[in-house]
Amino acid sequence: MNAEFFQAIEDIEKEKGIPRGYMYDKIRQAMLAAFRRDNPECEDNVEVLLDEEKKQIEMVVYKTVTDEVNDPSHEINLEAAKKVSKRAKLGDLLPIPVETKKFGRIAAQAAKQIITQGIREAERGIVYEQFTSKEHEILTGVVSRIDPRTGAVSIRISSNSEYTEAMLSPNERIKTEELKEGDRIKVYVVEVRNSTRGPQVLISRTHPGLVKRLFELEVPEIFDGTVEIRSITREAGSRTKMAVWSADPNVDPIGACVGPKGGRVASVVEELGGEKIDIVKFSEQPEEFIAASLSPSEVISVTMLEDGKSCRVVVPDNQLSLAIGKEGQNARLAAKLTGYKIDIKPLSEA
Repeated sequence: MNAEFFQAIEDIEKEKGIPRGYMYDKIRQAMLAAFRRDNPECEDNVEVLLDEEKKQIEMVVYKTVTDEVNDPSHEINLEAAKKVSKRAKLGDLLPIPVETKKFGRIAAQAAKQIITQGIREAERGIVYEQFTSKEHEILTGVVSRIDPRTGAVSIRISSNSEYTEAMLSPNERIKTEELKEGDRIKVYVVEVRNSTRGPQVLISRTHPGLVKRLFELEVPEIFDGTVEIRSITREAGSRTKMAVWSADPNVDPIGACVGPKGGRVASVVEELGGEKIDIVKFSEQPEEFIAASLSPSEVISVTMLEDGKSCRVVVPDNQLSLAIGKEGQNARLAAKLTGYKIDIKPLSEA
């Protein structure tokens, strides 16, 4: 029985990754709790002994050998002590083996509950550690359920060998995207929280970080640091603007992101369900950066205003609607990308 016990602990360690030392502590706690439930007077003189080498597990109560027993929970007379150990003598602190079979039914259930809870807590801890290391990364998940009432999507995601269910809330979904059960999609891990119900992985399909990580997967120059993404802003499902830069004068940062025949950017666009992506060149000169950010519109001039946080941009008359964009989207994204308030004027009015 003892050999089977130690084998079971070893199997739990292999299958679930729960350290055996942790399990031994929980089992000690459970056995002590079970014993003390039936023997509340025994508190500090009980011990559980686990010996991995000999494959032995036992519980003992330490009692002092005396002539006259006043406290049976802590004392034992010499005659009874001799039955335990022939070498026992007065004054000895003698370990008396406890028969765990005598535990009451309620005590045994309490012990089982402590062990089960311990395993559950350890599993949660392992899952939390696995997914915490994936914060601000992309994971691939499988759509397991869609709530038809709220539109929330339950996604089964994995990290190494650990799995968990994460909820993609309606706010974090791309509005134009239609999902169905069984779909494999990439999600961005915004944050991992440890709650009483276990680890909660907050995921998103609308976060700008998703676009950034997708480009890292597609563009080797971004992955190795030759090309940097300096700024990114997004209106999920519609349009993203991204400013890129390279310290290497021989590397075209925009060309690297677009890829041969537009293959790299096309892969990202496909993953995002056709979302438009404007890639512009970052510049330390605000005027140059602002002019580039209004792509695909042409820009005649950029004048920085005295407050240092806004500017006036002049564009050709026939480019005004393009510069502003549908419902002001192009100008709005350019302002977010650059951090400047942009006032756009046509040449005739300027």
